[in-house]
Amino acid sequence: MKKILLFLAASAILVSCNKLAENEYEITGTIADESLNGKNVILEKQSELTGLEAVDTVTVENGKFIFKGTATEPSLHFVSLQDKPTEKLNLILESGSITLKVNTDTINNSVQSGTFNNDKLHEYYLQMKEYNDRMSKYKKENTPAMKEASQKGDTATMDKLNKEYRAIGKELEAANIDFVKNNPKAYINVFVLKQLVGSESLEVAELKEMYEALDTKIKESKDGKEIADMFVEIEAKELNRAKVSIGKIAPDFSAPTPEGETMSLKDAMGKVTIIDFWASWCKPCRMENPNVVAMYNELHSKGLNIIGISLDKDAGAWKKAIADDKLTWSHISNLESWNEPIAKEYGIESIPATFVLDADGKIVAKDLRGEELKAKVKEILEQ
Repeated sequence: MKKILLFLAASAILVSCNKLAENEYEITGTIADESLNGKNVILEKQSELTGLEAVDTVTVENGKFIFKGTATEPSLHFVSLQDKPTEKLNLILESGSITLKVNTDTINNSVQSGTFNNDKLHEYYLQMKEYNDRMSKYKKENTPAMKEASQKGDTATMDKLNKEYRAIGKELEAANIDFVKNNPKAYINVFVLKQLVGSESLEVAELKEMYEALDTKIKESKDGKEIADMFVEIEAKELNRAKVSIGKIAPDFSAPTPEGETMSLKDAMGKVTIIDFWASWCKPCRMENPNVVAMYNELHSKGLNIIGISLDKDAGAWKKAIADDKLTWSHISNLESWNEPIAKEYGIESIPATFVLDADGKIVAKDLRGEELKAKVKEILEQ
C-alpha cells in the first residue's frame, strides 16, 4: 500500500509540473514533411504599423515545434513556415495547451484544437468550407466567360454571372450569421462580426443585436471594442445616406473642373441632371460610358445635363479618359480618390454611382444604368 501511495504521489508531482500557470500558453505543432526539420516556424500577430509582427520563431525538430508564452486575453495570431511565408495558419492565442496539425500542402486545411476557442475556430472553418469551395469552383469555371463578356461589353452576361456568384455569397453570409448567433462565447465571432459589419449588407439593428449577445469578455476585449467603434462610423454614414435618399433635395457642392475653374451643382443643373460618380481607373464605369454618351447626345437638347465627379488622383489620367471616351458634359474633381469630399457627402462606397435629379434638384432615382437610366430620364423630360 505504501508503494502505491508513493507512486500516486509521484504521478501527482509529474502532472503538476506539466500544468500551465495562469495566462500561460503552449502551442505544440506537428508536421509530417520531414524536409522541414531544421526549418523555422514563425508566430505572428497583427500590427497597426506593419501589418504583421513576429512574436516568436522556433525550429522544427523531429516533425514537431513548440511555442510558449503568456496571453492575458484571446487574440488572433498566425503561424507561417519559413519556406511559405505568405501562407498563414490562423489560431486564437490564449492560455492553455493548443495543438496544431499542420498541412504543408494547403495550410488552410490544418487543424487547430486543444482550447475552447481553437476548437471553435476549427469548427467554424469546417462549416464555412462548403460555401468557400463552391465560390472558388464557380469563379474558376466562369472566369473565362466573365473575361469574354468584359471584352465584348456584354453587361447582361456580366450581371448574370455576378448575380449567381453573389447568391452563393449570400448563403455564406447566412451561415456566418448562424454561427455567431449559435456560439456567443467563441472569440472567432469578433472577426466574423467585423466582416459582417464591414460589408454593410445587414441592418445595423440586427448586427447590434448579434454584438450584444456576445459574451461580455469578448465585447470588452480590444477587438470587441473595435466593433463598437465601427457601429459609430456606420451610423454616421447612414446619416449622410439619409440626406441623399430619393425624395430629398441633392446637397449642393463645388470643385475644380479640368480647366481649373470652380463649378457647382447649381451651375450644371438642367431639366434633368445626372450626377455621375466615376474614375478613369474604374473599368465598369468606362464600359458604361458609351451608353451614357449615346443617351446624352440624344437627350441633351431636350434638357438633360450631366455632371461627372471623378475619384481620380491623377489629373492627366482623368483628362485623358474624358477625351478618349468623348464625355462632353461637365466634369469636376478634387483629385482625392476615395477621400473625395463630394463622394463622402453622398455616401459613395462603390462606383459607378448615379443620382438622377429633376429640375428642382430633387433626387428621383439612384444607381440606374443602361436602358433603365435612359427610360427614367425620358420619363422625367416628358412630364
